[in-house]
Parts: sequence; C-alpha cells; structure tokens
Amino acid sequence: MTRPRLLEARLAVHVEKLGEDHPPIDLATVDYTVRDPEAFSARFGHVLDYMARVELEVDRNVLELMTMLPDPPEVDRRFYADVWQPQEIRHGLILDELQTRIGRPPASPDTDHVGAKIKVLGALGRLDKLQDVTRMLYYLTGMATERSAVLAYNLLHDGVREMGETAVSDTIIAPIRRQEPGHYAFYKMSSRGLAAQLAPWQRWLVRRLRTISFAPVGVNNDEQRADFGELMLTLDITDDLENFAETIARVERELLWARNQGMKVPPYIVAGFRSAVEAAADRRQRSQATLTSA
Repeated sequence: MTRPRLLEARLAVHVEKLGEDHPPIDLATVDYTVRDPEAFSARFGHVLDYMARVELEVDRNVLELMTMLPDPPEVDRRFYADVWQPQEIRHGLILDELQTRIGRPPASPDTDHVGAKIKVLGALGRLDKLQDVTRMLYYLTGMATERSAVLAYNLLHDGVREMGETAVSDTIIAPIRRQEPGHYAFYKMSSRGLAAQLAPWQRWLVRRLRTISFAPVGVNNDEQRADFGELMLTLDITDDLENFAETIARVERELLWARNQGMKVPPYIVAGFRSAVEAAADRRQRSQATLTSA
C-alpha cells in the first residue's frame, strides 16, 4: 500500500533529522565512573543487564523485519537499518560495558535467531494486503517498545541520580533516553497513517493478532518474563501498573479500539505486564523456598 505523499515526505524528513541530530553516542563522551559499584550493582545490575540485552538484540530485530516485510517502504528501511539500529546497538554496548565494569557478566543477547512465526508472517507478507497487516503490527510493537523504554529510562535516571552516581546518569542514561522519543514518533506517525488506509477485515486481523501476540519488550520466554517483572519491581512501575500500561497503549487504543467506549487500555497489555510481575514474584518465592530448605 502506498502512503499519501505528504505523510511519506514528513516521515522522510523526520528520519533524516533523527540521523543528523542523534548519531550513535560518541564513546569518548561516556564516563563509566561508579562511586559505589557494589551498591549500584545490587540495586540496578539486573536492570542494566536486561536493557543491554534488549538493545543488543536489535541485530536480530532487523533480520526479523527483513523477513516479515519483504517489500517495505524505503523510508521504513532507511529508519530501521540506517538510523535506529546503529543508535540502539551503541546503547547496548555502552550499558553492557557499564555492567561489566561493576563486576557483572556481560549480556547474552540472541542476535541471529529468526523464529518460525516470523517466517510465516514473511511468507504471507508477500501478499500486499497481508503485508499491510504485518506492517501495522510492526508499528504497534515499535510504539509500545519505545514508549516503555522512555518511561523505564526516566525512572532509571532518577534512581541512579538518587544514588549519587551522576557520571552514569548524565553521560549514559540521559543521552540514551534522549534518542528514544524520536523512534516513538516515527512509529506513531506511521501507524496513524497506515491505520487510516486499512480495510475493516485488515483492522480486525490486526486486533486479533495483537491480542494473542502482545508481550512486554524483550520477553520471548518465561525466564525473560520474570526478568522483566524484576525490572518493573525495581523501578516501582508496579505501584501504578494500569496507568503505566495506559500511557504505553494510548495511541494503540485510539487506532484499534476506538469503538469500545470506556476502554482505558487494551486488556492484553495490562495482562502482559501483570504476568511479568507475577512471574518475578513466583521466582522469588521459589528461590526463597530453596534457600530455606538448604
């Protein structure tokens, strides 16, 4: 499906500006100084590990996109291959270097495995009408991912500064979070433009696939679900889970569920975050039971 020319032009300008204004963070500007490595690791080490892994897995994400979208609009390819990927990889490398400097093992990202479901979507995506459905899922996932990242980096920044680790907050977390809103804006503009062109059956299929496939960013298995729950607990996201979910899903609700008056947030999004918190709590209980019986 061809985008309206005005939207295509706006997206092209946005992507070019992102690339010019936000090149990958210069490593020479990064200060890895940590005043109290032991306390910092105890409080935020697992958060760093999770975020580093997710950022480094964009290499696999690009392979997935190339599989899912065999004929993407050129501005999409320019965005994910030339702007988004280099920025995110640099984020991952910096966060991973930070965690190794405070005595933690490096992240273990999956950078090259493309699952069967993605390959099926890619095969179906060779049909234009179905590729539009896949593209819409990509934009919705991108929006949720980037909005989650913005909120999480904001909370991490505040917590790190609270500990007095200003080198990390000012030269690592702040520059990373500064680059995320531009990614969110790309997905937001793209999703709104495509949603206006979808046929009713395509919109229905997007809603159905989104309902059964949603997962928090970086969650691909039960262990990672518990890891994300730990991140939420550490950053105190669980204190107002529904508001967090609503902030992430506001545009998605508008595009897919406007007919459902009174829906604050799609239930599958709240359920996805809640299941992560429950998985973390279950893992803590099992760990405590093991220690008690030892």
